[in-house]
Amino acid sequence: MDLHFLILFSLSLIDFLSPAYGYDPLDPNGNITIKWDVLVKNEDGNQNIQVSILNYQLYRHIELPGWRLSWGWQNQEVIWDMSGSEATEQGNCSTFLGSKKPHCCLQNPVIVDLLPGTPFNKQVSNCCKGGVLPSFVQGPGKFGSSFLMTIGSGAPSSTPPKGNVKVGVGIPTNFSLGVPGYSCGEAHLVPPSKFYSDNGRRTTEAVATYNVTCSYSQFLSSPSPKCCVSLSAFYNESIIPCPRCSCGCQGQAGLKCVKSGETPPVLQMPTDDNTPPPDPLVVCTRHMCPIRVHWHVKVSYKEYWRVKMTITNMNYVKNYSEWNLEVLHPSLQGLTQVFSFNYKPLNQHGNFNDTGMFYGIKFYNDMLSQAGENGNVQTEILLRKDPGNFTFRDGWAFPRRIYFNGDECVMPAPDDYPMMPSRALLLSPPNYILLFFLLCILWFSGFFY
Repeated sequence: MDLHFLILFSLSLIDFLSPAYGYDPLDPNGNITIKWDVLVKNEDGNQNIQVSILNYQLYRHIELPGWRLSWGWQNQEVIWDMSGSEATEQGNCSTFLGSKKPHCCLQNPVIVDLLPGTPFNKQVSNCCKGGVLPSFVQGPGKFGSSFLMTIGSGAPSSTPPKGNVKVGVGIPTNFSLGVPGYSCGEAHLVPPSKFYSDNGRRTTEAVATYNVTCSYSQFLSSPSPKCCVSLSAFYNESIIPCPRCSCGCQGQAGLKCVKSGETPPVLQMPTDDNTPPPDPLVVCTRHMCPIRVHWHVKVSYKEYWRVKMTITNMNYVKNYSEWNLEVLHPSLQGLTQVFSFNYKPLNQHGNFNDTGMFYGIKFYNDMLSQAGENGNVQTEILLRKDPGNFTFRDGWAFPRRIYFNGDECVMPAPDDYPMMPSRALLLSPPNYILLFFLLCILWFSGFFY
């Protein structure tokens, strides 16, 4: 088979298996897992359930307004009681007798996390974060959220069944995180979870455990990209801007921007943590992206080379807390020093590391402020030159891919990358003229005789 055909086929396959289709080549095993643990089955047919939402994505996190977990009951079950979270609506529970009513009688309940500061008697372990889930790397030990509930049959009864009477309680279907870009599969049975108490001296098991896997698609999250990349280098005067209309075009329906020198309109900030974020209002640019990443090849030393990275927030209505930047570059294997950012190698190819994650330092630059408020963060990185394959030619010094907060940024076309000047072009036309006159003077003065 023709080698060129294989190369083109491989590149097409990589493009097809991109984040737009729910597969992330920089985090191939990343997902959000919903764990449904049946803790106790009571005689009355009710079940005590623990639900955990675990973010196993290396760099993608869930921001405010947070997750809104929902599902569909199979047998008209109801939620009698909850701790650590609550249903957004109770629904119609008028068919139930007695003074005690279920917490939620909806066929498709929507569950939200409790807010920080909730009274302790309503909390459980790993709850009350407002639905925010940090990424696996940035939130070690904090990437999960849990709540407890008691569920039972939706058949109303003033007295519980006795003896061996069974009340049907099934595993829900049609799970949804309520976060743009995520889609969830069906629940499947896995080995029961184990729980440790008394400083690990006692172990108990769940009666049954079901897992639901949710994956992210950048295309489902937003039909247009959210960031772009510009490039420059010390050896070329050209600054390669973000491609035109990377995230949209000026005048396009639904896109708002503020021209240079204009004051943005008075912005009304959300009054509730559950309020959806406002639509982007960006600086008017040729690319119309809320985020621009600039990669500048700054200096070349004998054994090292230095890069300056600048992330600019061009969105007037959003601050990015706990932001992160992912870079795919073969020279990250020789990364020696990072200034003013945290760095975590992702090591997706065994011992060969060409993928790294940069993120801010807590209480220093982990908040990327909105446009107009010094909305940029920057760092410099020092990389060791590899004598076997390092070169500044053919765009080697520039990254292959860049992600911001888990979304892939639009890169300039490879043909537009700043290239090394050839030796024939080291002298500009005015210098050629000066050189010609100098040679003429030397010739007539007899210098060459």
